Amino acid sequence: MKIKKEPCHAFHERRCLACTKSDCRHWIRHPEDNNCSIVCANKNDDGLTLEETAKRLGVSHVRVYQIEQQIKKKLARMFAAEAYDDF
Repeated sequence: MKIKKEPCHAFHERRCLACTKSDCRHWIRHPEDNNCSIVCANKNDDGLTLEETAKRLGVSHVRVYQIEQQIKKKLARMFAAEAYDDF
């Protein structure tokens, strides 16, 4: 029988320990959130402002805004293509 290993973020969130696995895809350099983007999302139900996001990522709030706009365009194209496929 295999023992199911708990996710890294659950381990660190439950123990209030900062993650040190900088190669983890969820890792961010922000000790207040245990260096984990999932812990950050769980703690901030209403989301983060551009400034808060920029601080966590180490970029300017303008760059976060640019990324947000790129994501919106990409999602719009994906949903448009999906709607087209339904016909």
